[in-house]
Amino acid sequence: MPSEETAIRTADGECPTTVFTPSTGSGPWPAAIFYMDGLGIRPGLLDMGKRLADAGFLVLLPDLFYRVGAYAPLDPKEVFASDDVRATLAPLMSSTDNRRAAQDTASFLEYLDSRDDVAGQKIGTTGYCMGGGISLTVAATYPDRVAAAASFHGGRLATDDELSPHLLADKVAGRVYIGAADNDNSYPPEMAGRLCEALMEASIDHRHDLYVGAAHGWTMRDGSVYDEAAAERHWDELIRLFDSCLR
Repeated sequence: MPSEETAIRTADGECPTTVFTPSTGSGPWPAAIFYMDGLGIRPGLLDMGKRLADAGFLVLLPDLFYRVGAYAPLDPKEVFASDDVRATLAPLMSSTDNRRAAQDTASFLEYLDSRDDVAGQKIGTTGYCMGGGISLTVAATYPDRVAAAASFHGGRLATDDELSPHLLADKVAGRVYIGAADNDNSYPPEMAGRLCEALMEASIDHRHDLYVGAAHGWTMRDGSVYDEAAAERHWDELIRLFDSCLR
C-alpha cells in the first residue's frame, strides 16, 4: 500500500502516524521521518509525504499534536486570515516542543525497526517551520541513527532558549541542510549566523542555503506564500541529500 494509517505508542499516548511507501517496487527502502509544521496534519502535508515516498523512501508523518486529541484539519489561508492566529494555534503548538518530539522519536525508530520493508538503520529527517528545529534536535539526540537532517523555513533555530537546536550542534553526526527564507521573522540573519557558527565550530558537514524572495512557509502548496520555484528547489535539495546519505 502506498500509504497506511497507524498509531505508534509513545511515553505519552498514541501518536497517529501516516506511513508512505513508494508507489512502485516492493522495497526495502531507506526510511525518513517528516516533522510537520505548526498547522498540523492536513491534505497538503499528506501530499508532501507521498511525494517524498515516491522518490524512493519509506516515510513516517507523525501527528505531533496527538497529546491534544483529535482536531479538525486546518486551512492555512483561513488561519492566517483570521484576527487571532495565536488563539488558534497556541493550544496545539504548546502540546509539543523539540524535546518532547525527540522523545517521541524513540518510539518512531522502534516502529521503523519492526518493519521488514525498511533498508538499514540509518534514516533521514526533514522538518518545516517548528518541524525544522525538531529535525535538527532529533539528529543530535540519535546521532547513531540520523544520517541526514534537513530544516526548511525552520524558526527559532538558534536562540537563548534551553531547547534551541544550535546548542546541540556538537552532538550531530549526520549531514545537515538548512533552507532559509530571506523574509522570515522567525529566522533573521543574525540567528542564521549563530546557527552556522555553532555548526562550524562543531565541524558538522552542513549546507545553509538562502531562498531569495521566499517567505516563511514557501514550501506549503496550501499556504498563501507558496513559491513554486522555491518549493521545487527544496524538493531537489532534499532528495539529493537523502540519496547521498541513505543509499
